[in-house]
Amino acid sequence: MQRATVTSANNDKIVAGTWSGKLQAPEHIPEQADVVVIGGGIVGVSTAWFLARQGVDVALCEKGFIAGEQSGRNWGWIRQQGRDPRELPMMIESNRIFSELEDEIGENIGFAKGGCLFTANSEKDMESFHGWLETARDFELDTHVIGATELSELIDGATPNWYGAMYTPSDARAEPHKTTPAIARAASRAGATILTSCAVRGIDSAAGRVSAVITEHGSIRTSVVLCAAGAWTSMFCRSLGIAVPQLKVRGTVARTAPCEKVMDGNLFDDRIGIRRREDGGYTVAHGSVLDHGITPSTFRYALKFLPALMQELKVLRIRFGKDFIEELSMPSRWALDQPSPFEQMRVLNPAPSWSVLKGIRRNLYEVFPRLAGVELVESWAGMVETSPDVVPMIGEVGDVTGFHIATGFSGHGFGIGPGAGKALAAMLTGDDNPIDLAPFRLSRFFDGTPIRPQTTI
Repeated sequence: MQRATVTSANNDKIVAGTWSGKLQAPEHIPEQADVVVIGGGIVGVSTAWFLARQGVDVALCEKGFIAGEQSGRNWGWIRQQGRDPRELPMMIESNRIFSELEDEIGENIGFAKGGCLFTANSEKDMESFHGWLETARDFELDTHVIGATELSELIDGATPNWYGAMYTPSDARAEPHKTTPAIARAASRAGATILTSCAVRGIDSAAGRVSAVITEHGSIRTSVVLCAAGAWTSMFCRSLGIAVPQLKVRGTVARTAPCEKVMDGNLFDDRIGIRRREDGGYTVAHGSVLDHGITPSTFRYALKFLPALMQELKVLRIRFGKDFIEELSMPSRWALDQPSPFEQMRVLNPAPSWSVLKGIRRNLYEVFPRLAGVELVESWAGMVETSPDVVPMIGEVGDVTGFHIATGFSGHGFGIGPGAGKALAAMLTGDDNPIDLAPFRLSRFFDGTPIRPQTTI
């Protein structure tokens, strides 16, 4: 029996090439910077880009590759639809930035507006969609609910007897493996210092304020630090005595060979998440499977994640294995003049789940029979960092002035990244901020605020 009957040898590493090249350590690092950003994902590089455009001297430190982890591995959706209302102002601004981004940076990122569809398998689903329309009206979105007939006009040859869908025509898509590196290059051209293979081991402080970041290649004097390190943020903050409730879930994704067009834009169903790619294929994920490997952090933050766990019980596959041992073996503190855990694992590169790949292939062919036989030519997996309410954690944290975090984007980071970067740049410089960041404060998980996750899509 052929394993998974999936042609996913990854010989054609269009996506995986983002994190499978040769690391290049910097020849030198700056002695000082106004702001240091930790993490080369889309939130970090977008922040660096906006800061550099304002003339701020910013250095970004990434332990591995730009977009080497989740920012290069996600679905590529730019989605306003179905968002938590707290995220929507930032997401709407991000959608606007994306629509102008290729002209701004002078590079192709595969951006296209094809809309977003959430399909309904029952009247209950339709009722839920109608309920979200009030939120859409509050934010003047073009979201509306369509029936089965209109849905069939947007999708060619799907077999499910969907009742209809929620549809936002202004939602869009782009290629993750192109977008974040392109923004990083734009940031560099604007004056930012982008350092790869440059892990930050910790921070130094003086008189209760950040005074420097300590990297594997030396120190950078600064008074402002943003930690946007994705799945590594909680661990980094814990070494500073700051509790950041964050867990990781593994998502398995594949892409097809170029094939006939059965739909444009993005579609989510309980069987499949799919979007049209720039190359004429599709990026495909399972609609109802998320993997969580139990770790010590699972127990540490169990009570805070309980509401999200109960909400996602049907789709979450919990397993106990090497993830627990790996995290348990990692130190919580380390000497700053010695190699840190971030240098021991340059790229968090989980293997895709073969059982999930089987499900992706099966569901793709069942939902779109016309694509039967189309090969899955590349597969990968990524670790999504999530917060207890599936909404980001943003702001200054800890007892040392000048240390900030931006994490817990919960799989939403790609689409919201440029908008978050613009808001973060304003926060770090003290400029007027059109986005209210108070709802994203870390303290909401410790001050008795009810934890109410809304969506994980």
